[in-house]
Formats: sequence, C-alpha cells, structure tokens
Amino acid sequence: MQRPPFFDVRIGGATAERRLGRDDLVAAVLADVAGGRLPPGARLPPVRALHLRLGISKNTAQAAYEELVARGVLETRPREGVFVARGDAEAHDPVPLRCAAAAPVEVRPTRLVMRKPAPGVLELSKVFIDPTLLPRERLADCLRSVLHQPGLHEFYDFQGYPPLREIIAKRLQGRGMDVRADDVVTTVGSQQALDLVGRCLQGRRIAVENPTYMNARPLFESQGHSVVGLSLDPFEGVPLAHWEDVLVRERPSLMYLVTSFQNPSGYSYGTDELLALLELSARHGVALFEDDWGSDMLSGTEYRPTLRALGGREVLYANSFTKKLLPSLRIGFLVGNERTVPALVEAKRLSILGHSMLQEAALAEFLDRGYYDAHLARLHEELDRRYHACLEALHEHMPAGVRWTTPGGGPTLWLELPRVVPLRELEARMAARGIQVELPGLHFLGRPHLHGFAIGYAYNPPERLQEGLLALGQELRAWL
Repeated sequence: MQRPPFFDVRIGGATAERRLGRDDLVAAVLADVAGGRLPPGARLPPVRALHLRLGISKNTAQAAYEELVARGVLETRPREGVFVARGDAEAHDPVPLRCAAAAPVEVRPTRLVMRKPAPGVLELSKVFIDPTLLPRERLADCLRSVLHQPGLHEFYDFQGYPPLREIIAKRLQGRGMDVRADDVVTTVGSQQALDLVGRCLQGRRIAVENPTYMNARPLFESQGHSVVGLSLDPFEGVPLAHWEDVLVRERPSLMYLVTSFQNPSGYSYGTDELLALLELSARHGVALFEDDWGSDMLSGTEYRPTLRALGGREVLYANSFTKKLLPSLRIGFLVGNERTVPALVEAKRLSILGHSMLQEAALAEFLDRGYYDAHLARLHEELDRRYHACLEALHEHMPAGVRWTTPGGGPTLWLELPRVVPLRELEARMAARGIQVELPGLHFLGRPHLHGFAIGYAYNPPERLQEGLLALGQELRAWL
C-alpha cells in the first residue's frame, strides 16, 4: 500500500494493534523530502500538534524529530520551530513542478452578493468567526500607536506598506514558500486579489471548483471571462481524470482553487492532490491561482503544504487577515513573482491608487509585537472546542441519512441531506423559527450536484449552535 504523505497521515491509518511509531514518522518525512512534497524551509508541526492530530505520544514525535535532525534532514531554530533543512540548493530542489504564468489586460465593473439577516436571527451557515473572539482592543492600541508615526499621513505605496510586506514574506517563508517582500501586493481583502488577477489575466476563460466561493464567479464574468466548473465532492475528493477532461475540452488560462477549507464545502486538498494539480498545470499550460484564506484557522493547520510551496514562484497565491482578525479591517495580500507583480500593481493603482497606510501600518505593528500569533493560539483553542462541540451536536440531533464532512479546520463544514428533503421548504421552516440557513445555489455552476448547505461552527457559541442544530434535526424528521 502506498504511504500517505506526511501532512496527510491520519490516526485512522493506524490500528488498535499497531500505532504509528517513530520509524513511521521518520520514513514519511524522508519520503516527502525526497519527493519534493516537503520543500526546504518548510515548517513542520510542533510535537504538541502531532500528539493531538495523530494520537501518538509526545516522546514518539520528539524522538522522530531528533532522529531526522541527526540525519541532517531537519533543523531546529530557537523560538521558531522545526524546519526542513535547506542544505545544498542543488540537492534539494523546492520546485519539482512548475505551472504556467499569468500576464495583463483590462477591467469591467462587478456586482457582489450580500444578505443581511434581521437582528436576533441565528445564522447557522455563517462563514465568519464570532466577533467576541477577535482582538479589537489590541488592534486599537496599534492603530493609536501608528497615528503618531511621522510621515505616515503623507504618502501611500501602490504595492502596499513596505514593512507589512516584509513581515508577510517572512511568515510565508516559514511555511516553505519562496516569497520576497517585492513579490507581495497588499489588497482590500481576498476579493480585490481576485479582481486584480482577473484584470491581469491573459486569456478569457477561468476554471473554478464547482461549488466555488460565491463572489468569484460574478466577479470574473463581469470582467468578460468565461467560467467553467471543476466538479468537487467533499466526500469523494478531487476527480482528477474528470478535471483533466475539462481542461482539455475548455482550455482555460487559469485554475482558481481554494485549497484549504474550501468555501462552501470545507474540503482541503491532500498533498498528492496538490502535486497532481501541478502536473495538470504543467501538462496543459494552465496557470494556478491559490486562495489560501482558510489556513491557520484551527490548531496545526498553518503547517499544511500549499501549492505555492510545492509548485514554486509561478503559482499565484492569495490570503487575508479579514476573517481571522476583524472583518472590517479588510486587509489581504496577493503573491506573484518578478514578471506578474508589475501588472498586478498597475491594476491596483488604476483601481484604488493604494490601500490605507494607517491600517496597513497598524497591522504590521500588530504582527511585529507578536499579537497575531498570541491571538491565533487563543483562537485555535476556542475553535477546536466549537468544532468538536458541533460534531457532537450533529451526532446527537441529525436523523439517519444525513452526513457531514469533518474538515478539521476552517469555520464551516458541509451538511449533505437526502434528496427527499426540499431545501427551499426547509429554509422557510427554519426561518419561521428564527434560524437562517444559507442555501448554496450561487456557489454552483449549473444544477447543484450536492444537496445541502454549510454549517458555521466558528460564528455561534456552542450553546447557540446546539440550539440551531436541535431545531434543524426536528425539522428534518418531517421527511426522514
């Protein structure tokens, strides 16, 4: 049986008779380093994360790391963690495969979708994090601090506040990505990152997951692009042969992929799937645009490999601080390379000139003071609690025939219902009880092949989520 990549090892791969041991972890890391799945500079999960995720003892995980350090495969950095050793650049090529590149064009206006519920409504499908968990006071401290910095009121930088870009680049380097400050373009959330790429894309056709982030398709279509769907079932994984057929038939210029905790399905790509997508990109000349919005939303998930880390500098990469810090902050970033960044910056300049330097400087100070990492540690602990409480409530209240994904991260999971349940009628019944479920029609291209909706466990406290899922289970029993 083929060994799973290190980052995809699960406790389910062991048995009651044989637990994962030191030699299993050592062999998995060695195989992934040799195969390019763990590139030089990639940060590995701490011992505590391996203990929690794999169900092994901390001593076993520590022993495996010590063995790999002794062999020169890994290196430890004080106060930073454990990393794949960089060694000889020729002996460790971090770019086993490369994808196609992107370059510039024009702009058209767009329409976005936004619904605001009535006060007091329990929003069961909300993709945001509970506002009470967000660090408003510390952000306010940083904003007050930068207001007194000389010169900050007098200019803006088209590409983004340089110290913030430096910090972002360093953080991404810690995840094994070849990123420099000059590769980073700050954006107004992830949405502007999509907008800039759409403006600067050579070619008029974009392939997206189906379902996909609901504001991606109308944005791309408003720019004159044709959007084609790559069918994704979070219970089955990526149907690579089908996707390749679509690429051959439709010949898109770009694949836009949400690789961590995909919105709305909650699906995360395995390492083997990421590598297969890099092969498809190289074989068919399709550029890759990775939206990594959901990474670091649950313990250990910031250590997941990315397409950018595995595929190199040709992969466009986007992320955002919006969901994890403060929705109204609206700061994201886009990562390109020396050929794509000039076009992206010019598109941004034409669109908004520049983002607020005050906000970007405040975020840079927030990161530099260590507030962000401290916030993530607290956030992970609470989201872990809410995630497991959600799974327990689903097991308790859902009738037979209902199934759900277990993404292990992100703010949502996917609830799949039997086809006998009329979704519109269910939506109306829940609304009558003061509970909103968001049907994902806008996420799909064509007739939906899934029959359900997202459950947001990060937004509602466990007792409120329990209340909503109890009501949902009661309504579903009218048909099941």
